[in-house]
Amino acid sequence: MQKKSTKKSLLLAAGLLLCSATSIHAQEITTDADGKNLVKWNVAALALKNYSFQYERAVGKKISVAMGFRYSPTSKAPFLSTIEDLVDDDETWDMIKDFKTGNFAITPEVRFYLGKGVFRGFYVAPYVRYSSYSVEVPLNFSVTFAGQTRSAVIPLDGDVTAFSGGLLFGAQWKLSKLVYLDWWILGANYGSSSGNIVGKRNLNEMEQTVLREKLAGLEDLPIVSPDVTVDSEGVEVDFDGPLAGARAGLSVGFRF
Repeated sequence: MQKKSTKKSLLLAAGLLLCSATSIHAQEITTDADGKNLVKWNVAALALKNYSFQYERAVGKKISVAMGFRYSPTSKAPFLSTIEDLVDDDETWDMIKDFKTGNFAITPEVRFYLGKGVFRGFYVAPYVRYSSYSVEVPLNFSVTFAGQTRSAVIPLDGDVTAFSGGLLFGAQWKLSKLVYLDWWILGANYGSSSGNIVGKRNLNEMEQTVLREKLAGLEDLPIVSPDVTVDSEGVEVDFDGPLAGARAGLSVGFRF
């Protein structure tokens, strides 16, 4: 009788163990079925004429890595009507209204989630960013000779590149099995930038003198170190200096 009882106990234990293993395996399949990847679109960036996307992959229970891509085609600055109300100088407004810029950026980051698991709850994310900006702006100037004033313009264009690092604070929620909402609450970054802006135009001596005086104020800018060249072929501005920025957004993601 004791042997039969022992045998029954072993069979019962084996059955319970098998059921437990099956349950655990089923949970693992469910977890894996949720997917370790998220692709996201930062819909808030559209207000600034930016197309911003991010790919995020889980690498631990509370850790993920992500790569962000941002692109904006060359266009006029957003919120021009609001800027016009704030600018009370006609000359400054003439430059701003025709100012055009575009940008491209790559942002790798590591996320540390503070809640129960990856992809959900508050997180802290150190990141680095490489960004490139295109710039197009008209430089208007006037030359007075023999009592007559003549207006002219030089179209300036060039590129600015920057490297920076920072820290982002955010939160992410699961809206459904596959859909997530990611809020970049606030991120601050700091780094360095350099750029070259050129305007080509044949200039006489008087025009060169006027432009040197007009651009002399650039050399008094704090922090940035511009090098301004004006000659018979046009204008060139080289500069470098520190760069500080902020990061925020609201993204909708799909998990797979």
